[in-house]
Amino acid sequence: MPRRYPHVPTDEFEEFVRIVRRLRRDCPWDRKQTHRSLRESLIEETYEVVETLDHNDIGELKNELGDLLLHVILHATIAEQSGEFTLRTVMENINAKLIRRHPHVFGTVKVKNDLEVKRNWETLKMAEGRASLLEGVPRWMPALQRALRVQQRAARVGFDWSTQEEVWNKVREELEEVRETLGKRNGRKREEEFGDLLFALVNYARFLHINPEHALRGTIEKFTHRFRHIEQTLGKRGRDIRDSTLEEMDGLWNEAKKLPRTTPHGKQKRRVPSRSHR
Repeated sequence: MPRRYPHVPTDEFEEFVRIVRRLRRDCPWDRKQTHRSLRESLIEETYEVVETLDHNDIGELKNELGDLLLHVILHATIAEQSGEFTLRTVMENINAKLIRRHPHVFGTVKVKNDLEVKRNWETLKMAEGRASLLEGVPRWMPALQRALRVQQRAARVGFDWSTQEEVWNKVREELEEVRETLGKRNGRKREEEFGDLLFALVNYARFLHINPEHALRGTIEKFTHRFRHIEQTLGKRGRDIRDSTLEEMDGLWNEAKKLPRTTPHGKQKRRVPSRSHR
């Protein structure tokens, strides 16, 4: 039996909107913000939500979702004040879009699986006036994630490699082209070839059913954990890492590899929007 959802918290939502509107009216910092000035903190808050998901921190997730919702309501409030659009319009538009793009739920279209849902989704977006399947992949998106999204959209219409082996051969080809630029003075060409190599690696990750952005984030966390172990251990010995030898650091690195992983070090919680810009 499906689980019943709790009642929609309309009173709390109305109170939340009233609070944001009052901040916009009475707080000097909130009053001076614009759509543009809030861009970086919006991206930051989105990443903080992602971090709670990465670490399955449900307790913190509910707080971060509130911070993200604050940005949504604040942008809508700014738009209302300038006569651009209203919060009601935002809600009406997303409601209509969700119904329009899910005819298998709200209409009579039949689908067999999630792949058909994705294909229908892309067809519907094109019917709404998009000039390219690649429209809507944000330029602000991290490059690895953007490469994955571009490849996925192209693959949906059959523009893709046939086998994993073909993709691996492409990786080897691009790696060799990077090697051929070594020793040459054309740095721009080297950068271009390295970009091609990264793009090919993203393709290979896709064929392995790996999200390259998640994979690299995990590796960065692993490196950070082990490097912090080197710093902390040397600190306990009264040593400065800048005065240690590579052999000494390698030994501590290998020691860190045997230690259990922990949550990210030194994560500091901000209140949002990013009022540190005051």
